[in-house]
Amino acid sequence: MQAAFAIVLFAVVGLAAVIALATFAGTGRLYDQIGRGPLSIGDEGEAGRAPAPAPAGGERDAEIRQLLAARSARRERRGEAPLDVEAELARLTVPAVDPGLRAEVHALVVARNERRARRGAAPLDVEAEVARQLRGLAP
Repeated sequence: MQAAFAIVLFAVVGLAAVIALATFAGTGRLYDQIGRGPLSIGDEGEAGRAPAPAPAGGERDAEIRQLLAARSARRERRGEAPLDVEAELARLTVPAVDPGLRAEVHALVVARNERRARRGAAPLDVEAEVARQLRGLAP
């Protein structure tokens, strides 16, 4: 009985070793790919891939309007005042402007006003012109 146990033990260990080697050889470079992929940070392997395009303005606004309508409906069910969907949409879709960009555009408008004054033209309203320029830069 003990002789059969030793034979079975060595056979099982040998078979497991062969299967482990075959599995290891079959994985190839799978272990090198752990932590890599399109969502990983710092993965430079796919640098040439372009990001997905953003939805068009009308489609984006329609989706935001739908979410706001659902939020308003939940508020009404709780007994709260409903949201003004269009006013909230206008508030949410105002483009955010970097303070550095605003300062740079302001400096450009002031310089343009100085050139206009040297030519004898009427000066521009600086804040209104800055707002107009920033609206022109928005996507």
